[in-house]
Amino acid sequence: MCGRFTQYEPRSHYIEVLSPDKEFASSIDDIPLDRYNVAPGSRVLLLNQRHDKIFLDPVNWGYQPGWAKESKRPPMINARVETVATGRMFKPLFEHGRALVMADGWYEWKKDQSNAKIKQPYFIYHKSHVPLFFAAISQYHPDAAETPEDDGFVIVTAASDEGLLDIHDRRPLVLDRTQALEWLDGDTLPERALEIAEKESVPSSKFTWHPVMQKVGSIRNNGPELIKPINDPLVRLSRASNH
Repeated sequence: MCGRFTQYEPRSHYIEVLSPDKEFASSIDDIPLDRYNVAPGSRVLLLNQRHDKIFLDPVNWGYQPGWAKESKRPPMINARVETVATGRMFKPLFEHGRALVMADGWYEWKKDQSNAKIKQPYFIYHKSHVPLFFAAISQYHPDAAETPEDDGFVIVTAASDEGLLDIHDRRPLVLDRTQALEWLDGDTLPERALEIAEKESVPSSKFTWHPVMQKVGSIRNNGPELIKPINDPLVRLSRASNH
């Protein structure tokens, strides 16, 4: 799954990697975003394409359509790639609301095998320290006078493999620049978008990780110290080094 991530670099840092020549309708600056503990329920800068231009808009992380709210189902924050194109809740968003989440890395919690209440957070990021672009789907009305209650987005996840499986069995779907732009393009057919999601995401072998302090577990905490490695994790990984 993906329940916490970072978005601390300036907007320009991500955009220069994604598409420096693409026309952006939103302001791009060099001011660090400084978000080291992005949590569900908060507004997150979301890349979306409208009328051949790319926008960066603050959108709520979480999606709860009216019928789900009436059924008292909690907001969803992730969508499984296995059902994102066919499920009742997500199919309309997959077809018409594909988006990208800019990130530097994400957190997962490794459970102790003998005591599930003991968990150790790990920070996961690209081995080359390049920006990540999570595949996302959204419902968003940018021109509405008041934001509808069911506006929001979810991050698409896939099954983990290789070393990542030792931390958690799910991971956010990360796309390289070419696939990310194609995913974002409204002219990309749903069939092609699904092919990208199922077969062309960045593989687990491209990521590395290290244990971090327990403070990341509270959404009240924020700062660069959250991503620094620690030497005494509560739960160690059993597999070989990921480096």
